[in-house]
Amino acid sequence: MLFQDYFEFFDIWSATESGLYFIVVGYLVLIFFYFLLMRFRTSKKVYWFYFSLLFLFLAVGRFFFIVYYYYAPELDLAPLEIVGILMVYYRLATFSTWLGIACLMGVLGILFFPPLSDVPVEEKGGIVGKIKNLLKKKYMRIFLKALLILIPIGVGIAALTLPDALFMDPDFEDKYGIDGSFFITIFGYPVGRAVLNFILLPIFVAIIPFLYIYLATRTFGVLRRSYALNAIGFLLYVLGRILDGLFDNMGWVHVSALAPPLLILLSLLIIVIANNYEQLK
Repeated sequence: MLFQDYFEFFDIWSATESGLYFIVVGYLVLIFFYFLLMRFRTSKKVYWFYFSLLFLFLAVGRFFFIVYYYYAPELDLAPLEIVGILMVYYRLATFSTWLGIACLMGVLGILFFPPLSDVPVEEKGGIVGKIKNLLKKKYMRIFLKALLILIPIGVGIAALTLPDALFMDPDFEDKYGIDGSFFITIFGYPVGRAVLNFILLPIFVAIIPFLYIYLATRTFGVLRRSYALNAIGFLLYVLGRILDGLFDNMGWVHVSALAPPLLILLSLLIIVIANNYEQLK
């Protein structure tokens, strides 16, 4: 094989996949600067500030994941040292990703709770009416917006501080001779990763596409198309993240190296088009 004379785990498909993900990182950085300089700088809307930071944190997280999966395992160090470095990169990648999700929740809060001037004030009776009236209170809206942002940050901090046993890949036992007796797994998958990737992440991330779908059904014209494209873009991004892990676990190395990163690139392109639809229509 092309790389096997020099690397232990890195092969042609690893090179292909990591290269595509580096393109994803570069594109994420470009999107960050675009929304920060072209949208937030001119409009001064917090929505665009959160939106731009989302892509910055996703880029940082993806960079750490690239190092974690493709390059750190090739370091010429003792197995325990490599495992320690891998866990540091995994924690940093996860923390950065959840900071991005916090920014996404900031966007969600703005969409859920628009400025009070945009909300028709109607005094209603009954439990539902009282809840709606409560949600129109300024302090309650600020509290809920802050809560949406703080929860993902708390999850990211937990990923930084919880024991390695919750997140350590069981494959480390075979690759690096680590004692696997202290690993905490469920169906062979680390419990911490299972909670993050299969419970918390879908709950937080899946809300956004469906919210955009809902907004698309409630609006008209260019705004409807913009919301619809945003929904498609975020759905494809989530799908790409899911397929990345799924194909890898199924052993479909060739498909895993190509399909998920290309799908993520397509999703980012659609998101950019969605937020510039008024110029492109």
